[in-house]
Amino acid sequence: MNLDIRVPIGLLFLSLGGLLTGYGVVTHFTSPEIYAQSLDVNVNFWWGLAMLAFGAGMLHYGRRAVARSTAAVGAE
Repeated sequence: MNLDIRVPIGLLFLSLGGLLTGYGVVTHFTSPEIYAQSLDVNVNFWWGLAMLAFGAGMLHYGRRAVARSTAAVGAE
């Protein structure tokens, strides 16, 4: 089995980032007063986007490494 550790880590960060971004969007419209302590910055939304970007990068590079190793084994 040819699995890079970046693939499950990327999937984990993509799922958690999606949940956090969704929560940030929902609370922005339903109860924006919870962000008064953070100077009206929707921290959940922005960190969710950061986690989505990190997860997408990890998934991309992990899948690229798996494809390269599979191609190298097939070329031999």
